[in-house]
Amino acid sequence: MKLFSDFFSAPKEKYRDFGKEHLKLIVGLGNPGREYSTNRHNIGFLCLNHFAKLHRIALDSKQGKARTGRGTVAGTEVLLAKPQTYMNLSGQSVSLLMQKFHISIDDLIVIHDDLDLPLGKIRIRKGSSAGGHNGIKSIISSLNSQDFIRVRVGISRPQSPEESKEDSIKDYVLSDFTTEDKAVIDATIHRVSEAIVCLITEDLSSAMNKFN
Repeated sequence: MKLFSDFFSAPKEKYRDFGKEHLKLIVGLGNPGREYSTNRHNIGFLCLNHFAKLHRIALDSKQGKARTGRGTVAGTEVLLAKPQTYMNLSGQSVSLLMQKFHISIDDLIVIHDDLDLPLGKIRIRKGSSAGGHNGIKSIISSLNSQDFIRVRVGISRPQSPEESKEDSIKDYVLSDFTTEDKAVIDATIHRVSEAIVCLITEDLSSAMNKFN
């Protein structure tokens, strides 16, 4: 099956040691709305949609300014979320969900696009800067911390000098993948799901060694 078609500010300590649940929050970043659904900037949504389908988790709830679904993956309770705030305000949704479910920042995984990685390349990191990504910048600002895991998915920068200009980058990320790109992205979406399972069942170091 064609995977591509599947489609507050608070200190860090506020998100630790609450309650008895141990819930992983897995967030895919993107923009809501049909017109954005297959944009390069929505690779986080596309990856989360596929992960949810693989693990039979319905993204059918609305809470914390996000579409969410809750289920179990490899014996671990997970909450999947697609913020509906638009990319630049993603932190509002992430902060609300972490407060509502008492989730530690150590249990937050965010999937997002990265212009500076080759198309389809995955890079898993924890604690790095936003790197110019407005969605990540919003999350860091809302949580007052950058100490969370990110699964960065390469979308490449445009090749032509004209498209590479700063004022053209927005149009590029808000455009759809080309037909040639889709074959690469389909394989990447599946690989991201494998990387998330590795993060859940093993640890950050193992996932970085296997998927970076």
